Amino acid sequence: MKTIKWGIIGCGDVAEVKSGPAFQKVDNSELVAVMRRSSEKAKDFATRHQVPLWYNSVDELLANPEINAIYVATPPSTHLEMVKKCLKAKKFVYLEKPITLNFSEAEELNKLVSREEKLVVAHYRRKLPVFLKVKELIDKNSIGKIMFADIQILQSNQNNIITITEENWRLKPEISGGGYFHDIAPHQLDLMYHFFGEIKKVKGYSSSTLNNNVDDVVNGIIEFKNGIQFRGIWNFNISGKEAKDECKIYGENGTITFSFYGDRITLVTNNKEEVFRFTNPIHIQQPMIESTVNYFLGKDKNPCNIEKGVTVMKILDAFTA
Repeated sequence: MKTIKWGIIGCGDVAEVKSGPAFQKVDNSELVAVMRRSSEKAKDFATRHQVPLWYNSVDELLANPEINAIYVATPPSTHLEMVKKCLKAKKFVYLEKPITLNFSEAEELNKLVSREEKLVVAHYRRKLPVFLKVKELIDKNSIGKIMFADIQILQSNQNNIITITEENWRLKPEISGGGYFHDIAPHQLDLMYHFFGEIKKVKGYSSSTLNNNVDDVVNGIIEFKNGIQFRGIWNFNISGKEAKDECKIYGENGTITFSFYGDRITLVTNNKEEVFRFTNPIHIQQPMIESTVNYFLGKDKNPCNIEKGVTVMKILDAFTA
């Protein structure tokens, strides 16, 4: 195998800019076909993005022998079913987050992925320049021994960090798993896991201030096996002027501060401050897709395996139980 030839299941908003075009730009990668239940929308996407084939049937797309890898970009409620079909069809899988509706489904999915099969979780922030730099600063002890990390994601219910779709399925727990928190928190929690390692204990509390069966206030605490403590607060129903997106990592010799949706890191050590600035790629998943392609071709290790996705789902459920 010299080229990864992709099919996309669910060519909606996320695939428009964040991910879709990247499959055509990465070396040794081709986007062959897309699928959406609406023939009109599938054809429209394929036409605008110069994709050769389009389908309105998952089974027809998977039957195409030219396709050897699938990007599953449907809502979480269908992920388990879609991955089962992809693995049965002997396709590699690049799976959007959250990987399933809940931890129970994630455990079931984990049992399906054997050593011979290849699945990558789309926690793409692991490969973005700003977070690679944070990991570098941590690994080289830039702030000494790390004691704890703090996340504050405070947004109004009309925020601009989450894509609003026609159906707004992210606010339907039976489709999304649990509202805006379930949509974006996997990125933040995966990075904490990526930065600090294995987890010892997790505890959380959540509530719905709008009484709509969706938790819009979530408060969580993690103890990592290396002793690092974490606390995080997510609120999606505050005044717009109070909006905040910040992670601060505290060490014995200073702090590392960054935003999950920004382009800078502030490093403070011994009364000295350094600011690092970055530019994200236009197609923000492109670095992760490049790493995924290399893994599928046997040139690199898995950039985010199913076990890591399962751990994130376990945290999500613990925070909102």
